[in-house]
Amino acid sequence: MALPLKKEILSESSKSDGAFFLSKKPATLLLENNSVFKGYALGAIGYSTGELCFNTGMVGYQEILTDPSYSGQIILMTYPHIGNYGINFEDSESHKIQASGLIIKDISELPSNFRSKKSLDLYLKENNIVGIYGLDTRAITRIIRKHGSMNAIISSDQKKIKILQKKLLETPSMEGLNLTEQVTCKSSYHFNSKKNYKYKIAAIDFGIKSNILRLLSERNCSITVFPASVSSQEIQEFNPDGVFLSNGPGDPAAVKDAIKCIKEILGKFPIFGICLGHQLLGLALGASTFKLKYGHRGINHPVKNINNGKIEITSQNHGFAILKENLPDNIDITHINLNDNTIAGISCPLLNAFSVQYHPESAPGPYDSQYLFDSFIKMMEKE
Repeated sequence: MALPLKKEILSESSKSDGAFFLSKKPATLLLENNSVFKGYALGAIGYSTGELCFNTGMVGYQEILTDPSYSGQIILMTYPHIGNYGINFEDSESHKIQASGLIIKDISELPSNFRSKKSLDLYLKENNIVGIYGLDTRAITRIIRKHGSMNAIISSDQKKIKILQKKLLETPSMEGLNLTEQVTCKSSYHFNSKKNYKYKIAAIDFGIKSNILRLLSERNCSITVFPASVSSQEIQEFNPDGVFLSNGPGDPAAVKDAIKCIKEILGKFPIFGICLGHQLLGLALGASTFKLKYGHRGINHPVKNINNGKIEITSQNHGFAILKENLPDNIDITHINLNDNTIAGISCPLLNAFSVQYHPESAPGPYDSQYLFDSFIKMMEKE
């Protein structure tokens, strides 16, 4: 049975909240704990469900929306003013919007930037993404921080809460969910096939971001991208200089074929993993993963490099992490998240493998951690 609505946190936008009223069509946000927020329609008209998560970045909404790691999730931007510099043709991290929905406080009706080609609202419409604006995003963020991540539904064409509750109950939990099949490439392809390259990379696509491929290419790498379902035999036949494990969405423990593949190639090639790739490497090495209360998503998360004591400001987007307890002896912790002391990086020197939980390609975000791509190059040079 559905829980009673929490009337004490019902809220409705008004002109006093500062929103630019691009649309006055009412829209509703319903959370899994039956919190209800009233706002206005943004993007496509309809409904969308997914795990609700918040991102603290002040900029980068285009890269965030197109990051495949957000598949199956509704993004809430904590920064109040979104859309002011529009959408361009260069900054997307994949070929479409990957997030399920978008929640913001104020929407900029008239974007202003020399690179802008269209508005955020039009971009959402073109991708058939349902959004909502004019909400108290601070209140919603506090709910997630207090109660943990939960599913939610945005609706701009259905007002009956009972119907929305029913649709929300049908939305699967992120735990145990393998979403890599939804975002991986259908078949292998070459990102950079120029003749004069020094390193041949096999990149396994669990939801790879474009800037990762660009940064590897800039380091004289020819990259062949393989689907998430690739076997260890295919990788060994390809015989790369190194293997890259990409970011991606969902529960890492559910991506069992990838864990098996990584186990079978460990020690045969240098391996570098990011985000989901980091978690999968940990699982392949014998570690365990767990779901964070509300995840790490933003572009200003402090991480300490254990090897040199330096603090890096990092871009992060994940809801799972490697468990510190019962960590296998072959795993060294290399980086720690200073916000909650969780593992942010590991290495296995005996098997020439390392990974980080955060995003050194930083799209969006700071460039503090791009040295990790150079570390991957040095590892391949030694081989």
